[in-house]
Order: sequence, then structure tokens, then C-alpha cells
Amino acid sequence: MAACQTFYFTRRVIHLGCRQSLVRVSRTNFCSQATSPNKLDNDAVEVLGNRYVRDEWTNVTPQILSKVGRNLHNQQYHPLNLIKQRIQNHFYAKYTQRGNPLFSVYDYLSPATTTEQTFDSVLIPKDHVTRRKQDNYYINGSYLLRPHTSSHQRDLVKSGLDAFLVTGDVYRRDDIDRSHYPVFHQMEGVRLFSKHALFGEVKGGHMLELFEEGRRVPEKQERHTLEAAKLLEHDLKQTLVALVKTLFGEDLRTRWVDCYFPFTHPSFELEIWFGGEWLEVLGCGVMEQELLRRAGASDKVGWAFGLGLERLAMILYGIPDIRMFWSNDHGFLSQFRVDDVNQPVKFQPFQKYEPIVRDISFWIPSGFERADFLDLVRTVGADVIEEVAIYDEFVHPKTKKTSNSYRIKYFQLERLLTNEEVNSIHKKIQDAAVQELGVEGRF
Repeated sequence: MAACQTFYFTRRVIHLGCRQSLVRVSRTNFCSQATSPNKLDNDAVEVLGNRYVRDEWTNVTPQILSKVGRNLHNQQYHPLNLIKQRIQNHFYAKYTQRGNPLFSVYDYLSPATTTEQTFDSVLIPKDHVTRRKQDNYYINGSYLLRPHTSSHQRDLVKSGLDAFLVTGDVYRRDDIDRSHYPVFHQMEGVRLFSKHALFGEVKGGHMLELFEEGRRVPEKQERHTLEAAKLLEHDLKQTLVALVKTLFGEDLRTRWVDCYFPFTHPSFELEIWFGGEWLEVLGCGVMEQELLRRAGASDKVGWAFGLGLERLAMILYGIPDIRMFWSNDHGFLSQFRVDDVNQPVKFQPFQKYEPIVRDISFWIPSGFERADFLDLVRTVGADVIEEVAIYDEFVHPKTKKTSNSYRIKYFQLERLLTNEEVNSIHKKIQDAAVQELGVEGRF
């Protein structure tokens, strides 16, 4: 996560649970089949076979809907699948109970979630900016494509699970560049502890308590005892350091950074020293007790962490462009066809094309949103758009109108684009910006 103020576990997410044998959840029990059509018409939005009535909140686009159901994290030999398997294998091997894996696994849950699941259940305030249309893809006022896998956390805890991993595609109206994409993949993990589970192996643990009527301080929540908070923090950090060392090697250097998330306190980010710099790889913390109370687990405490599969894969495999994960090019996918998911892979570039650059400038109308323009560019240009960056903003001294100037980089991963092709796409973007967003072109 680039900034600690972001209200998600990094740009992706995870959580874990306790005292639960592994359950492999089938797609047929928990979501519609991935082959179900996704459609957008004047009256409704169809997502994985379910039909939703459109309203003034609807802003999901056909380009985004085309990604729903792809489930890259479940495709054999895909780099995201390799990362997912390595993490799951780590938890299967390290955390068992009576010979059975401790963590249940969920990786086919539908991305269409309610606003209550997505925001209210994880304590995001009603007026917080992360709920805005500018940041999310709304199906309608009641449903959206989940921006984080934490949308499922409350329901899974409520079902009685103490330990689980959730993996899925998440959707955010984000920047357009080589490290951002409107669809990416998170892993979510949660682990809960009863009094006995947390203190059972501690000398004198029978005399310790999980809860007290105290006050919130940087080290703990008002309902937690200091002993419970510190033991949870220790267990959490020990678990995550072991995970990243499994992925990157036992000699890996790590450090912890204090941070803020609305659904954990205290909260932390884990950074690793890799490639000559410190890189943030996940966010985590002690779960807010109010969240557990609402989920029917008020007698337990827990910790949670989250990470993004794309970020880990880009670091670990040296993949330079996030769009590559969506490529069907044999030159890319064949590099990850390995017999063992732990086999080291270093991505080898298979194309050396240069991007083609075009600029676009226009006067913006009242109410113009940059996110709407980026979505328009994505819809028209799809994955030939490598980057969109604003390079100038000008306010006319007399008319007080504001002009925006953007630089668009066109780059096809699989082949060389021609100037004629780029000019045609660029013209369509110009025309669509005028017609759909009401800008006044300075073309």
C-alpha cells in the first residue's frame, strides 16, 4: 500500500482463522458458474447469471464486466495461481489440528456484494470517501463489485469459522499505468482465538483474561487486555514473517511499520528488503472487537492480514506490467508452466516494442470526474492503453474555465501497434469524451 491512510489492507487483502479443519469450497455451492454471461443494457446489469436493476448509482462498464468470472487465480500455471498455491501450501503444512489443515479455503465467492457487506460490516463510516462512485464499480445503489475480499469476512465468521483464507478478484476505479489495473486479486486471512486457544500454552495463562473495560491506546483497543493484545500481535507478526520467508527465502530482511486501517487496531505493514529497496508487501492488525461482536464472535479475539497477488508476483517473478496477467500470449504463460509451484521463475521479456504517445486536451465541465475519463479510455482502448497521466492543468484568466491535458501511452503486449491504429483509437477517445463527458475539445 502506497499510503497508510488507505482503508484497505494494502491494495489487496487476507485474513486467517483457528480450530477449524480445512474445507475446500466448491464453486457450485457458493457462486454462479464462471461461464455465466455478464451483460449491461439500458435496464439492468447481469453478473454471473444474476440480474440487477440499474439506477443512478450504476457505473460498471462493459470492459470491467468482461473480466468478471475469469478467475485468473484459479487457472492452472497462471503466475497468480502459483502464488496462491504457495501461500496455501505454507498454511496447510505449518498450521494443523489433529493432523488436519487449520484453515478453510474459499476462492470462488462471487464478486457481486452488497454495500452492507462491503462497507458497514467492516466498520467503514457512512460518509467515508472509499464509498464514492469515483472509487468503486457500482452495479446499483445496493450492489457493487467488491473492492476488497473483506466483504466476505463477517459472513464467514458468523458461520462459525475461526480460520480461513479467501482469494478473489477485486475491482477499483484506479489509475492507468504499469502497476495499476481496475481488476486485481487479493488473499484474505483471519484467525480467531478463544481464551484457551490464546493463553493455553502460556505459563500462568489460566489467570489471564481477554477483555477489560479500559481505554484505547496505541498498543491496544479499549476492550482488550494488554496481555491479549501483545500476544495477538506477536503471533500475527511471527506468522507473517514466516510466510514471506517461505516465498522469498530464509535470509530475507523484514521490518514493521505502524499504520492505520478502520477494521484493525493496532495495525501494521510488513516491508521486505528486495532488489535494493524496502517494499511493502501486506497490511495486517488485531481485528476490531466491534467487528467480531457484530459477527457473533464477541467471546473471541483475532488478527487479520491482507496481500495482493499481483504485487507479490510482480516482485517475485520480475513481471514489469500488470496487464500481462490478463494476456493469453503463449510467450508469457509458457514461462510459468512448471512441475513444482516452488520452482524459481524469472520472467524473460518476449517483446521489445516501444509505446506510441498521444496527447489530449479539453475544457472540463462542472462536475467532471477524472475517474470517469479514465474509465472511458479503458472502455475505448481496452488493454492497449499502458498509461494515462495528467501533465497540465490550466485555468483561463478571463473565462475561469479549466483545461486538462493528458498524455496517453499506447502499447500492445503481444504485437507492435501501427500509427494508423493508434490514431483511430485516439480519435474515438476524443469523440467519446465530448459526447459522453461533455468536455470541450482542444484537439
